[in-house]
Amino acid sequence: MTMGKWDFWIDRGGTFTDIVARTPQGEIRAHKVLSENPEAYKDAAIQGIRDLMGVAKDTRIPSDQIATVKMGTTVATNALLERKGDRTLLLITKGFRDALEIGYQARPDIFAKEIIKPELLYDQVLEADERVRADGTVETAPNLDDVKAQLEAAYADGIRSIAIVLMHAYAYPEHEKQLADIARQIGFPQISVSHEVSPLMKLVGRGDTTVVDAYLSPILRRYVDQVAGELDIKNTDCVLCSCSLPAV
Repeated sequence: MTMGKWDFWIDRGGTFTDIVARTPQGEIRAHKVLSENPEAYKDAAIQGIRDLMGVAKDTRIPSDQIATVKMGTTVATNALLERKGDRTLLLITKGFRDALEIGYQARPDIFAKEIIKPELLYDQVLEADERVRADGTVETAPNLDDVKAQLEAAYADGIRSIAIVLMHAYAYPEHEKQLADIARQIGFPQISVSHEVSPLMKLVGRGDTTVVDAYLSPILRRYVDQVAGELDIKNTDCVLCSCSLPAV
């Protein structure tokens, strides 16, 4: 608790946004607003803060009076359910372009005559001609020039999020690091690398998590930046489950 300043805890749901605040005097207050009300305000969390602090609509929020804003939000969940994430490219080891689509072949209803598969989150798949064996031996080193040319084409096509998922990268990530460096040089703003996002042994589980990270992280980042911009604060941290906005 920071005496003399406001603290906010916000739960932004699909219908309502709940705000709990601690005033500079230590009093606890609760407030609720509609999560979507574009005719009245742009963002529910910001409106809730305005209401509790008594700040008018066209007046700048005095961020120097705020110590902490911590938020849980369904922004990413809604984007996933509605398939409104960013266009994503999957870069995977050659020969495994269909591995995530095939999945584990789990069949909850083994006698079902019509199998409805979930929509894929990635737009395109590129294969890197590389291979690291389970013991870390490099069988095939990636042709970096070839990968760069493919990634440049994807970037020119408008894709800005990339998920890099290579065989055995959870234990031997060097090839993933090399490909991530190339993507960074090209200018991809969202680069999700499996050995960093989810260092699991199994390719499908690791790959699925990495794709979701690439697909949703830009949505969350933009939302956090929007809230931070309204509050005129910097050094914001964002993860998929929640957002912490420490005012400085």
